Amino acid sequence: MDWEIKLFKEQVDLATVAQMAEATFGDYVKGVVDIEQQILGLGGELHSDIEDALLRQGSTQQDLWGINVHPSEAWPNMVEFDSLINIRPRQNNRSRDVEDPSLREQILRLIERIVRR
Repeated sequence: MDWEIKLFKEQVDLATVAQMAEATFGDYVKGVVDIEQQILGLGGELHSDIEDALLRQGSTQQDLWGINVHPSEAWPNMVEFDSLINIRPRQNNRSRDVEDPSLREQILRLIERIVRR
């Protein structure tokens, strides 16, 4: 398994994301988005590994949300909102899902901008 974590502010093509998925979990790659700095982090064994990489480069905890990207799925189903780092009672998010529809939309727009399909 290749647990390298890559941070993207600029575009990355879907083929690269698919390669990262193949190198990690086969059909998906874990990701964390920074909705404030507009960064997509991909790779790693755990969402918390990507979260840590983003925090070390200056991200703020409250702006980070965990996802999974399934590159072989159609848009927007390729984005799965499921991560332990999303459990945040203080931010009114009490599950592994991203519960706020407007926040989900922000995350989808960020991924749509960065991942070139």
